[in-house]
Amino acid sequence: MISVDYVRTMVAYGQWMNSRLLDAAATLPMADRTRDMGAFFKSIHGTLDHVLWADLIWMSRFDGGAPPVPASADFFSQDWDDLRRRRTEADTRMQQWAENEITDEWLAAPLNWVTRFNPARWSLPGWVAVTHMFNHGTHHRGQATTLMMQSGVDPGVTDLPALPGLFDGSLGIAGVRAPL
Repeated sequence: MISVDYVRTMVAYGQWMNSRLLDAAATLPMADRTRDMGAFFKSIHGTLDHVLWADLIWMSRFDGGAPPVPASADFFSQDWDDLRRRRTEADTRMQQWAENEITDEWLAAPLNWVTRFNPARWSLPGWVAVTHMFNHGTHHRGQATTLMMQSGVDPGVTDLPALPGLFDGSLGIAGVRAPL
């Protein structure tokens, strides 16, 4: 099972990467950000938009908040400024959730939900669902970095050990030591 520290670390990492990728993508003209490049969600904008939409779906299951509207993964937020604003709000929500609601008991308990797309009932331990949310975001942000590189924008280092605050203790993650 994952730990509370893992959740807090991954939330901080996701927030850092989301901000970096949005800043890097913002250097491109809108036509380049929205150009169909053959990716699953077509464009840089579409890929980052999908990550936001999915994070909001998962957070609605985790914290009981309202799920995103529309309920479709096809361009939840078509406007770039709106996407950036919603992403910042979502990252703040995730950080507050990780700091205030996550416990070992929450992670071990079953999480039950019904999907909109397939009215099946799902039940997984909380830690499995949370791990999936983080893996999903990392996977699609990796696609976005590839699309950016293909568009001539280098998003920079994306490795978890480069996360600011990881080694100086400011993230409050137990057991992390500075590189030797």
